[in-house]
Amino acid sequence: MNRTILITLLILMLLNVSLSFSEVSKIQFSSNDNSLKFVSSKYVSQSQTYQGKLIKVRAYEKIIYVKHPVDSNKQVINIYIPEEYFVGESINGFNTNTAPIFFPNHIGGYMSADPAKFMVTEQSTPNSMNNRTVLYALSKGYIVASAGARGRLTKDLDGHNIGKAPAAIVDLKAAIRYLKFNDQIMPGDANKIISNGTSAGGAISSLLGASGNHPDFGPYLTALGAANASDDIFAVSAYCPIINLENADMAYEWQLSNIHTFDFRGKKGDLNNEELGVSQDLKKMFPPYLNQLSLKNVNGDLLTLDSNGNGNFKEIVKAFIVKSAQKAVDSGSDLTHYSFLNIVHNKVMFVDFDGYMQYIGRMKTPPAFDALTSSSFENNLFGNETVNSRHFTNYSFTHSKEINPQIADKLQINMMNPMHYIGNSNAKVAKNWRIRHGAKDRDTGFAIPLMLSMLLQNKGYTVDFAMPWDKPHSGDYDLDELFHWMDNLCK
Repeated sequence: MNRTILITLLILMLLNVSLSFSEVSKIQFSSNDNSLKFVSSKYVSQSQTYQGKLIKVRAYEKIIYVKHPVDSNKQVINIYIPEEYFVGESINGFNTNTAPIFFPNHIGGYMSADPAKFMVTEQSTPNSMNNRTVLYALSKGYIVASAGARGRLTKDLDGHNIGKAPAAIVDLKAAIRYLKFNDQIMPGDANKIISNGTSAGGAISSLLGASGNHPDFGPYLTALGAANASDDIFAVSAYCPIINLENADMAYEWQLSNIHTFDFRGKKGDLNNEELGVSQDLKKMFPPYLNQLSLKNVNGDLLTLDSNGNGNFKEIVKAFIVKSAQKAVDSGSDLTHYSFLNIVHNKVMFVDFDGYMQYIGRMKTPPAFDALTSSSFENNLFGNETVNSRHFTNYSFTHSKEINPQIADKLQINMMNPMHYIGNSNAKVAKNWRIRHGAKDRDTGFAIPLMLSMLLQNKGYTVDFAMPWDKPHSGDYDLDELFHWMDNLCK
């Protein structure tokens, strides 16, 4: 074995990083990144009409963004640059030097994803079928760069798993490094990269913003031959991020333990006695977790919950529901027929929390994420090169129904949770955040995005958090508001 590769393997073992020999052997110990240089002449002109405006772009598609790809079909980036920027014109106050870079991803369910596209045909894959957000961004003068990524089911030619955590976040970090590395020769400002994603894609968007340049990801990026550049970003847009997975089961039951029926992807029913017991166990575990975060409200008051799950943190959740309902009322919606809302003269006074939970209903059976049978998407995410699925909470591991249960490594779990990096001195955290979680979203508990928002605010970052009324698990539904927020940041 090459002596340099042997040394690298030993270092990775000390760091508790699991990389296959085939990945490590592809590492080049050279500062020559010419293979990752952006070639401005390799483009295709594309155009289409959007909202009455003809949008012309130079399309740079399927650029491999690392020197040593392990999945050259997914580790590619599409870059779309408005034609105006090549002839000295401006759009929306931006020009070739100042245009921000919008970085949307199409990751869902922690599956592999293709990059977003400008032109979409009937033959396009489901992951690339919606390019409305891309068109909107370009119409506002943003350069669009969208990267594909590996997912939890990705395998190499030998059948080994190569897309388990943290593959997706590593891939998108490598794409960010590609943009930063080529900043001087590409139109746009790579210091103004704004990520965007929904669900698992919202989680990865959050991770990009929380873990900039953190050394945890260094060995993985080195193995892929990522560009010699930083991977921190300017701002984060995250819709319903599925994050904080190791604590999400507790948060889900804290919110929904009184709801004993479920409706999950066509399967409906009542929780059995065992599931009801699990629900109560997990509910009791949430207050100690919330309390140890030492989160504070805008007045500096410590947010807490008592052993029954009540306290001022719960009141904060209720306040966001009320605020969401009030915005809907102010927009002309009639909500007076909802018995769980008290509305006086078009003013939403308060919400009955239990009544509101009955209204939105329960989606998942407990545990919602770390299934006792290791059968959830998230269990599958935390597998390794040879094991498809593993537990990632001590509760499910100790109560597992598997014959030989396994639990993921602590580092692997941490690397998928933005909460772990916010406040970490080795991470450069994005300054600006916009987080949306629909008020009718049942995929994860309301506490999950709210805790992220409060932690960011407590650490001094700017956060715009809201729970749009009656919105289910979805994203990109308020593009006017999103890009107004982005314009205010970038101009």
